[in-house]
Amino acid sequence: MRVVLRDDVESLGKKGDLVDVADGYARNYLVPRGLAMKATRGVVQQAEAMRRNREAREVRDRQAAEALVPQLAAKRIEVKARAGEGGKLFGSVTTTDIVAAVQEQTGVVLDRRNVSLDEPIRELGSVEVAVKLDAGVEATVGVDVVSE
Repeated sequence: MRVVLRDDVESLGKKGDLVDVADGYARNYLVPRGLAMKATRGVVQQAEAMRRNREAREVRDRQAAEALVPQLAAKRIEVKARAGEGGKLFGSVTTTDIVAAVQEQTGVVLDRRNVSLDEPIRELGSVEVAVKLDAGVEATVGVDVVSE
C-alpha cells in the first residue's frame, strides 16, 4: 500500500515522503496512530508541499548552523569549578555545564545531547569539545576549566 507520511517514522522516512509499506502495517499501525495517510491524488500533492517546506526549513537550519560555527570557534568558553590540590575538581564538568556556559557567554543555545564529551571533565585545564549543530555541521568549542 502506498502511503504518505504525516510525521517522521524511524527507518521508514520523513514527513511528506511517499512510501510503499505492507497493507497490515499501514492499516494497523501507521494510519491509526496518525503517522501516515493513504496516498490519493490530492494527498500526494499535499505531500509534495510538505516535502518542499521540509527541504526549505532544512536549508534555513543548516545556514543558521553554519553561521554559528565561526562565532563558537572564535571564543573560548570559561567554566568555573571548585578544585582541590593538584587541579582535581571536587565534582566534574558535564555537557550541561558546558551548554550553560556557552549560552551565558555567547548567547548561543545548544542542546546538551549534541555536545560530544567522552567523559566528564575532572581536572582544571583546556579541552576542545565537538558540538553537532545540524546534520553535517559541527563546531569545535574551546573550554577552559578554571578554579573558582
